[in-house]
Amino acid sequence: MAKLDDFLDRMLFGVATRVSGRTVAAIALLLYAGVGLLLPLSLDWPLPYLVSANVVGTSLAASLVMVWFAVQVQARDRRHLVEWSTDLRLLDAAEFEWLVGELFRREGWKVEETGRQGAPDGNIDLRLSKDGHSSLVQCKRWASWLVGVDDVRAFAGTLLREGRAGSDGIFVTLSDFTEQAREEAAKTGLTLVDNRDLYSRVEGARRNEPCPNCQAPMVLDRSPRGWWFRCIARGCAGKRDLGNDPARAVELLTQLP
Repeated sequence: MAKLDDFLDRMLFGVATRVSGRTVAAIALLLYAGVGLLLPLSLDWPLPYLVSANVVGTSLAASLVMVWFAVQVQARDRRHLVEWSTDLRLLDAAEFEWLVGELFRREGWKVEETGRQGAPDGNIDLRLSKDGHSSLVQCKRWASWLVGVDDVRAFAGTLLREGRAGSDGIFVTLSDFTEQAREEAAKTGLTLVDNRDLYSRVEGARRNEPCPNCQAPMVLDRSPRGWWFRCIARGCAGKRDLGNDPARAVELLTQLP
């Protein structure tokens, strides 16, 4: 039963992350009407079976819609993490993976999150693809200790199991790597991203609101009159009023390009 539940979870999540909202609505309608009504009626099932099929169809349709909404909320949260997180050490493990995934998205990769907190993920947290090339990513939200050579070897073993070269692997950590780990990564071709590299790339991926006067970046601020952006360039008085609705500020900073 547990394996069936896990299969259904993966199937629903896989569909919800790959199709549009309209497609999800169409599939949900098909599950409700097809599995819950048309199939049992066309086969002339007795009433108990008809009721059971209706419950299954309705449950699957509702679950798919709920998972799709959850995926949209997660996508919004990922964008917020990149925009607003100044201290990455405050992120938990799941949020850290979201942030790294969103970072690669902004760098042009198509990202599939495969890591599951509390469940085995095979040492693979993200699968990336771009321009016919693909990479596998492991994330370690470690801040207090270094990533050692055994961790690098374990990830290299995962790549070998997947039939991939070492150069197809990217190991991201919030801390740093030991010298032995770096030497091992150099032998296998692994790409290592430590805290300095990560902070630099996150900073480069953040979207700034340009000043309407000089196009310099503006920063979000708040006054008794509401939310607004102000220019950081010396001598420039450029600003943009956002009124009293902070959601407008969030929307501006997290909208997709």
